[in-house]
Amino acid sequence: MVAGFALSACGSLRYYAQAVHGQAELIVHRRPIERLLADPHTDPTLAARLRLALQARRFASHRLALPDNRSYTGYVSLDRDYVVWNVFAAPRYSVQAVPQCFPIAGCVAYRGWFSEQAAKNDAARWTARGDDVWVGGVPAYSTLGWFTDPVLSSMLRWDDDELAGTIFHELAHQLIYVKDDSAFNESFASFVQRQGLRDWRVSRGLPPAEGHDDAIAEGFTRLVLDLRERLKALYASGVDEEAMAAGKQREIAAFRQRYTQWRERHWPDDHRYDAWVARPINNARLLPFGLYDHWVPAFDALFQRAGKGWPAFYASVRDLSKLPKARRDSALRSLCDGLCVGAN
Repeated sequence: MVAGFALSACGSLRYYAQAVHGQAELIVHRRPIERLLADPHTDPTLAARLRLALQARRFASHRLALPDNRSYTGYVSLDRDYVVWNVFAAPRYSVQAVPQCFPIAGCVAYRGWFSEQAAKNDAARWTARGDDVWVGGVPAYSTLGWFTDPVLSSMLRWDDDELAGTIFHELAHQLIYVKDDSAFNESFASFVQRQGLRDWRVSRGLPPAEGHDDAIAEGFTRLVLDLRERLKALYASGVDEEAMAAGKQREIAAFRQRYTQWRERHWPDDHRYDAWVARPINNARLLPFGLYDHWVPAFDALFQRAGKGWPAFYASVRDLSKLPKARRDSALRSLCDGLCVGAN
């Protein structure tokens, strides 16, 4: 996840002020992990998690050729569950995000707030305009190297793999980032996260991670993307607004039925997505799906072509990043071999 608000003065003064204040608070409260580990008063459970984070941080630079800087060598204890809340907005009859554009990050599909209430207030303004809106909490993000990103207490709720993988993911954003191409950026970072985790587990003498979580996540994503494609076709059909509204609810209801059938057929004892499906669904809630993994198979193919060497792989990714978007997408599509899932 990229902090679209970093150094952005293009929004309202109020938005810019909260971004500066929120980032400054993280800087002020950041404490070096090494110092915490040397402190006998540090809680042993916290120390164990921070020690793991520091090991993953060193592995990222020494073995994955990711940036070697002070990011993720400090720790911030938050007084809330998430560091920021992202607001996604889409027109009532469109599956395309209302873009939020910033000088550093370019245009992304969301706007981040350090206060949950501020995010809800922003969402209310979009709703009053007639747009579909969704607010999602974010445990971690990257400032693309503009600031020294810390390990956050919100990240420590995860298991060891998720913690290490997130550090790899966010450092990948610091290494290569293309303005106005979220699918490229997030897919690249997601590939680095997944392959980096495989290497990390091997280095620690651990067996390959079980594929259950990835398999169910991929299956659910495909169901959501199918709903998005159905809604896209409906919105392009030219029917009147009353028929559009009815068709939208009909497609969402049919999606819930397909989800129930899919889960009962393949994962009868796994209910992790039940709550997501039960909550109100609108266009904005569909926006993040496919964004993080659209081009992952293409980057996997590129990694294999590079002989599984990280520096050579990054060089190939940089070459792609310099292409105009249409040519870059075409090159990625040719690498996919039909395995890439949909994205906005």
